[in-house]
Parts: sequence; structure tokens; C-alpha cells
Amino acid sequence: MTISQIGVVGAGQMGAGIAQVCACAGLQVTLCDLNNEALTRGIKTIQNSLQRMAAKGKISQDEAEAAVNRISPSTELTALMNGDMVIEAASENEGIKQQIFTQLDQLCQPETILATNTSSISITRLAATTGRPDRVIGMHFMNPVPMMQLVEVIRALQTADTVFKATTDLAEQLGKVPVDVKDAPGFVANRILLPMINEAVFCLHEGLASAEEIDTVMKLGMSHPMGPLALADLIGLDTCLSIMEVLNDGFNDPKYRPCPLLKQMVDAGYLGRKSGRGFYCYE
Repeated sequence: MTISQIGVVGAGQMGAGIAQVCACAGLQVTLCDLNNEALTRGIKTIQNSLQRMAAKGKISQDEAEAAVNRISPSTELTALMNGDMVIEAASENEGIKQQIFTQLDQLCQPETILATNTSSISITRLAATTGRPDRVIGMHFMNPVPMMQLVEVIRALQTADTVFKATTDLAEQLGKVPVDVKDAPGFVANRILLPMINEAVFCLHEGLASAEEIDTVMKLGMSHPMGPLALADLIGLDTCLSIMEVLNDGFNDPKYRPCPLLKQMVDAGYLGRKSGRGFYCYE
């Protein structure tokens, strides 16, 4: 199964990154977002990222320009109807994702693979909303996508072996390392990472140390390249909360209870880098 045309739904941080690595690998990409402003920002993010790579000598200027030219922006889902694979990278909200998958199932060709970049939501449930559950799979990229090598490949209970192989082959074509992960809340990466971040928020909530001091402990004491609270700001505190709620609901275990401070900050609109304020100020 050859994949040469990719659709990406969502032009945010993850969607733009996925579109960029696909274009750099020589694939034709349609980047779709219903919000025209978000789409414009996403294309600009890709252009800036490729220019930085060219300035550092990682790619040539011609390669950067060629990659941008392989990306076609659109505000219409119908632009994705002829893709070999569509990767959904919308908000970490199951209702939104189910709605997108229902629409894609109606629009796309029967052989099109429908993938999701969800961080935690059941692939099996998303697959069940379509008439092609055997052609639905999870493809969880890490953030920032152009720099991080890992891709968790998650089969739904219904996913066909041929679809799994095509997806792992694609990940390798993109220069990534695919890891076969079972469908369970949070998969592997976020089942380990988000409780750690949540515990760091509890430390701040209980006044054990400041945000800077907590992050310094983890960077110098555990050799983490970025502290957990700074990482939460990068991920987005709303996304962190959504993943913790999926873990809490999925396992019904109090160890996954989201910290009250995390909930409060999301309620206040302090979402991290994307809002200009989270555990740190970016304005």
C-alpha cells in the first residue's frame, strides 16, 4: 500500500508539524482547518521552521521552498477526499474527533486510511464511528514534531494488519521511529508523562517550591531537558487536563486525579505558551 498524498486536519502546533515532516519527505500534503486564521498561522509556522532548518544547514534553501510548495492549505474538508491517508490533529476532545471522523468517512475514498494524532483517546471508539473501522489507526507524534523521532502507532481493535504496516512504513519514511502500542487510555507516552506533570503541579499547588525551582530539580536532578511545568506550558494546559481526565475516567483510579490548580488555570484561560501565560509568562 503506497501513501503519496496526505491530508492533515488541524493547523495548530501538531498539525502544522505533521504537515511539515510529510512535505519534507516528498509527500503531497493538504492542510485543512476550518479557521482561516489558524490555517494562515500554521503555514507561517511551517515556513519559519523550514527557514530555521535551512539557516542551520539541515536542509537547503531549495528543499525548504520545495517542501512549502508541496503543502496546499484549505478550509474545506472536501479537499481531503482523494488522499491516501488523512491524519486528524484537532483538539483533544473526543466529541470533536468523532464528528471529524464521521465527516471524513463520508467524504474520503473507501480505501483511504483515517489516522488520529490523539494523545490519549480510544482509537477503538473513534473507529466505531465510521463505516471503515478496519482502516482507522492511531498515529501519535511527539511535540515538536519536526524534532522528535517517536511515533506511537496504535491499532484499534478493528484495525487491519495491512493498515498497521502501511502506517509504520510511513512513519519510517518520515524519518521517525514507530513503536507498536496497544489501545489503552494515554497509550504509553502520556500514561507515564502526564501523571509526572500532574504531580509537579501538585507540588506547586501545595507550596513545596516555586515553578522555577520544581523545574530546576527535574532538569538538574533527573537530567530532563525541560522541566515538567515548562513542558506543560508547551503542550498546553488544556491538553494536559484533557489527558488526565481521560486517564482518570478510563482507569477509575484516584492516582490520575487532575490537580485542582491545573483545572483552575485552564478555567482562567492560562493555557501556556499558546495563550501567553501558563506556569510562566510568555507575553
